[in-house]
Amino acid sequence: MSFDADLTACAAIVEKGDPERFAAAMASPLAAREILFPLYAFNVEVSRAPWVTQEPMIAEMRLQWWRDALEEIASGKTVRRHEVVTPLSRCLSAASAAALDRLVAARRWDIYKDPFEDAAHLKNYLTETTAPLMAAAASALSAPPDTQTAQLLNALGYCTGLARFLRAVPALEAQNRIPLLDGRAEAVAALAQNALSDFPKRRALRQQLAADARPAITEAYLAQSTLKLIAANPQHVADGRVEITPLKRSVLLWRWS
Repeated sequence: MSFDADLTACAAIVEKGDPERFAAAMASPLAAREILFPLYAFNVEVSRAPWVTQEPMIAEMRLQWWRDALEEIASGKTVRRHEVVTPLSRCLSAASAAALDRLVAARRWDIYKDPFEDAAHLKNYLTETTAPLMAAAASALSAPPDTQTAQLLNALGYCTGLARFLRAVPALEAQNRIPLLDGRAEAVAALAQNALSDFPKRRALRQQLAADARPAITEAYLAQSTLKLIAANPQHVADGRVEITPLKRSVLLWRWS
């Protein structure tokens, strides 16, 4: 794979739509960026699909478009020409495409205004909208994760998804959504602290993940820092003041990479 016009377009989509993942990709080797940018651009497009219209049926159709594209990749059919789908098809296995379909399906929650049913529902949403992306990246960069590695990636996915979700709470509430089961500061702090307790140890990750696959989880270390900020200052979630400074982000990415 070469860094062609499609990959350049993917990088631009990620730079604009997901600065943290863009920074994580840029901290990775060039060969890894050729995998990460299509995956992250796919995620940007899928995550914003439910929000570009007020019509649920149109939002469902937008998500279905991506599910159809993934089905083409998984089945080996002729894949539609698209600046994201085309490079994505070159780095996804059938199993990874099927896993990413779960990610798209989970995004259906974003279309409607129903709150989460319970803590398990919230955790499943956060895991399914993040962990398959990490698993697909790890698989494309090195090899399909074994059972133990998949469990670690699920844990990382949940923690990363939670950090991003908590940062998005004010925007969700502005859209008349009910993002949290309990929005009290102490409950938010407990969510963050529990996730930090479950965050896989760096030593275990380095032992379990091949060196080539590690760029797949670089973004998780930004999430870990975000969760620490929230655990210490949960009121910042409601205030929309959960931010990692560019300098600290650079240090975190340098330490991991």
